[in-house]
Amino acid sequence: MTTYTATVTVRLKRGVLDPEAETTKRALERLGFELSALRSADQFEIDLDADSASAAADRADEMAERLLANPTIHDYDVEVDEA
Repeated sequence: MTTYTATVTVRLKRGVLDPEAETTKRALERLGFELSALRSADQFEIDLDADSASAAADRADEMAERLLANPTIHDYDVEVDEA
């Protein structure tokens, strides 16, 4: 078994209201930054033992599907690196 770090990034799907991002976008614009859009995201780093990077990615994907993200309103990405 090898230890891997899976990074799961969860964000709201496009079109779903994101009040945190809207507030931050307005604040950045008041500071003089020009941007067309801003989206907030949560990131989870999970250390786990698995036989391969693919197996670690599968486990992290299952975690995201079952708890970390709501597939109805969230998109998520899983990246795996050897720890």
